[in-house]
Amino acid sequence: MGVKYVFVTGGVVSGLGKGITASCLGRLLKARGFSVTMQKFDPYINIDPGTMNPIQHGEVYVTEDGTETDLDLGHYERFIDENLNRNSNVTTGKIYEAVLHKERHGDFGGGTVQVIPHITNEIKSRFYKGETPEEDRIAIIEVGGTTGDIESQPFLEAIRQFRADREPGDVIHIHVTLVPYLKCSGELKTKPTQASVRELQSLGLRPDIIVCRTEYELTQDIRDKIALFCNVPVENVIQNLDVEYLYEAPLVMEQEHLAEVALKALRLPVSQPDLAEWKQMVQNLKHPEHEVKIAVVGKYTQLHDSYLSVAEALKHGGIACKSHVEVLWVDSETLTEESCDSVLSQADGILIPGGFGKRGTEGMILAAKYAREHKVPFLGICLGMQMAIVEFARNVLNFADANSTEFDPETKHPMIHILPEKADLEDLGGTLRLGAYPCRLAAGSVAQALYGSESISERHRHRYEVNNDYRDALEEAGMKISGTSPDGHIVEMIEIAGHPYFTATQAHPEFKSRPNKAHPLFRGLVAAAVQEKEKQI
Repeated sequence: MGVKYVFVTGGVVSGLGKGITASCLGRLLKARGFSVTMQKFDPYINIDPGTMNPIQHGEVYVTEDGTETDLDLGHYERFIDENLNRNSNVTTGKIYEAVLHKERHGDFGGGTVQVIPHITNEIKSRFYKGETPEEDRIAIIEVGGTTGDIESQPFLEAIRQFRADREPGDVIHIHVTLVPYLKCSGELKTKPTQASVRELQSLGLRPDIIVCRTEYELTQDIRDKIALFCNVPVENVIQNLDVEYLYEAPLVMEQEHLAEVALKALRLPVSQPDLAEWKQMVQNLKHPEHEVKIAVVGKYTQLHDSYLSVAEALKHGGIACKSHVEVLWVDSETLTEESCDSVLSQADGILIPGGFGKRGTEGMILAAKYAREHKVPFLGICLGMQMAIVEFARNVLNFADANSTEFDPETKHPMIHILPEKADLEDLGGTLRLGAYPCRLAAGSVAQALYGSESISERHRHRYEVNNDYRDALEEAGMKISGTSPDGHIVEMIEIAGHPYFTATQAHPEFKSRPNKAHPLFRGLVAAAVQEKEKQI
């Protein structure tokens, strides 16, 4: 078998859910026993999303090896439950950077460097190759953007070349399109799909499978028409209806025979999937026994995708606790002492997520204070932990000007300061403490009980850390250092004794949560919120 390839492109409009379609296929193939990996090729010129504005682009997702990637990789990991790496997200910026470096190094022998073959060759070299020649795996590769975009053309040309060099059945192409419904005439229209496929054909590509996003059921006549004009077998026209719950999508796509059709096109055996665990997870999601409200107090709440993994991890915690979690989005920049009570009194739990920059941090400090004083279950993540410590220093240790040197370099009580090894760096991109780092949990701590282990690993994305000069003062006042780096130098987690649930971590645990394997800290937050709410009934 070796490595087989499934390329996924999109047409007509953006935002159709190519990543979800690709992720669904990955889950369905894994459920049949195939080894799967996934990649995202993005047409934008940024090297990576690390310095992009979350309000414009959504969250930056971090892999185990510390790569800052597109949020679609979060969908991939949550659906296929595989850890991806730096080779899983490739941008136009990375491609051109590599080619220009080779040109400066003299690798092209003084020749003229062109899009074809140099850029397309570099793109092809990034397609998953397999760790060994004997590896059997299906690589699902999503190309960002929409067919017809100038930015996507080199990637599509690279796919054309790559497919021409491979044996039949080694490479297939799925195209995700829109079949819009015109209310005025009461009709589903296939012309946009036809036009998108015709555009691909003009570039030398012929999709094997067409996935049609639609609000209404496709009639047999519509399927036949798309098959005829797009030159695919009618069974390869797949309907992709809207679903109420995201994690239902693989089950719906299984009913549409997406994996079966793909395996036939790849000339691989078709077997029945084992989806029992996934079906049970969806059942728990759709039929909760409890309901809680969790306030997410962040600075990028204008675009909820800025905290996509946090929102999904809260959902996973709810699934594990058979609870529906309603997220209350709170803009930390607008939170004041006057509004704090009226806004946060509605919440059964409070979560402060990560972020960069001073804007909105005073609102985060107010939220941490409210959670601590009112004994509302609380989880702080990265910046959320740092602001919880600053709040504790100001209001328990009475260090009135306590702050992070990121926001106030002149503070007399720098509770949070820059990592010493990062102090002299000037560039923002790629200068963070990134990826998986080990952590040792304190015996008898809430964190140790939740994880069920004293040694864990979590993903990070930060420049600043807790100032060790204040550790003794914090602990003497009741804030327990519940997790540190193995050498004890870096504070990784804190908690407050006597509180129903006040836990915070320097890491980003949301990146390791899965719908059928909720992260312990999110499961703990939801469980505490449910318990505290029931006490009040």
